[in-house]
Amino acid sequence: MRLDLMRPAEIRAAIAANLPLALPLGVLEYHGEHLPVGMDMLAVSRVLDRIEAARPDRLIVAPPFPYGAASLAVAGPEGSGTLQVGAEALVPFAEALFAGLLRIGFRNIHAVIHHQTENFAQGMPTDLSFRLGARKAIFAHLERERGEGWWGAPGMESYYGDHAKGENPFNWVRVHPLFDTAAGDYPFDHAGPGETALMLALAPEAVAMDMLDAGGHWFVRGAGEATAELGERGAAMAEARLLALMGLGAA
Repeated sequence: MRLDLMRPAEIRAAIAANLPLALPLGVLEYHGEHLPVGMDMLAVSRVLDRIEAARPDRLIVAPPFPYGAASLAVAGPEGSGTLQVGAEALVPFAEALFAGLLRIGFRNIHAVIHHQTENFAQGMPTDLSFRLGARKAIFAHLERERGEGWWGAPGMESYYGDHAKGENPFNWVRVHPLFDTAAGDYPFDHAGPGETALMLALAPEAVAMDMLDAGGHWFVRGAGEATAELGERGAAMAEARLLALMGLGAA
């Protein structure tokens, strides 16, 4: 289901069933001359498209947000397409976005990102902004609904036990990388064979392999070896990971 296409009765039914709501996060960033600037966004959104198409009654997909903190580490913005939005703007936006989704009634929200996620454990500006925004929104929602001192109130003695069982209000909003880089089963790069293969599988209409060497950048080395078959393997890995994280079972 697409959130923007749902009617109120469908939203109420989805909330009652605690269906997962997926929010694709991304950036617009230079990925060599052969790949689209929305590569990171497309990798997430198109994997989620596949999951939603196979499970239209079990997953809600929100409209994607591609205006993250790309940074200017790869290329300056002039003529490259890199669009940098600083974390100082993203945090209040993320807080307001998640606060609004919580007010609607969603309690199973999963933001997914594929940008600088080789450093996800420590965090990078885009994912940190949305993770902090989520925490701030949850704290504010709990204090508004339950009052100040909600955690220390009588009746909360089961908090740690409930937390261990997964009944944790701070799981209402989670942010995930598209890939678990610890697995090491897929090339993790920037516009190299791994990302090029993903685009050949997920967005072939946006790839121009004849432009591969036009920029002469070191980070695209090996991209000429990318195949749609490799990309399909990566997409399947990402899909299986998200299915598990969102509790949707095997593919």
